[in-house]
Amino acid sequence: MIELKIQQIKILFQSADIHELDSLIKQFQDDERATIKQELVKAKKRMVAYDKEIMRLEQMKVYEKEYHTLPFICGIDEVGRGPLAGPVVAGAVILKKDSQLLYLNDSKKLTENRREELYDRILEEAITYGLGFVSPERIDEINILQATYEAMREAISKLNVVPDILLNDAVTIPGVKVKQVPIIKGDAKSVSIAAASVLAKVTRDRMMKDYDMIFPEYGFSSNKGYGSKDHIDALRIYGPSPIHRKTFIKNLVG
Repeated sequence: MIELKIQQIKILFQSADIHELDSLIKQFQDDERATIKQELVKAKKRMVAYDKEIMRLEQMKVYEKEYHTLPFICGIDEVGRGPLAGPVVAGAVILKKDSQLLYLNDSKKLTENRREELYDRILEEAITYGLGFVSPERIDEINILQATYEAMREAISKLNVVPDILLNDAVTIPGVKVKQVPIIKGDAKSVSIAAASVLAKVTRDRMMKDYDMIFPEYGFSSNKGYGSKDHIDALRIYGPSPIHRKTFIKNLVG
């Protein structure tokens, strides 16, 4: 019975929401059994980690707090400027003012599983969002910088409301009338930009996995179009696919 009771208590701690831990700790703080003491230590560590995460997120809301009087603060970011293949994708997101997206960060610093989890939560917390896409052919035609701007403008145009301000990752987008605030490494400094980064990254990664089924020889599912050794080797063996950027690979293949 004692072992069963210990197991029950362990399940209580392990399944508890972070906001339930404090009361559980108080409930079992005088329990002298070693296993329960271990659960108390783990629970306290969880609470400390949670508090640190809340503080980190608050630091990522500096720009959102600065412009808090504006109804619609939009974060903008893009992914796919560097790959040899595939589109460039931009995300634009307006989050609810009270959104609390734990573990949100620059999409490049997150695991694929974390990005997928955050993707769904961002959609739930977004007032509106938009995605912009520019094809490899268009990138070759106008260059990657102009393609990035084009994707960003498309993402903005798909929002259901007109933003009052744009928080951009590093760039100022030509041809946009809304006030813009370019932020260097903004995807690590603004929750709005980070959210846009995650939406764009997950969307593009899913597209590259779909392309992998059409052109399996290039390994797009794993390299996402970036210039890995296996990708470059495949390019030299098979030549370019229809989704390769000709201006990016001209020095790699004959």
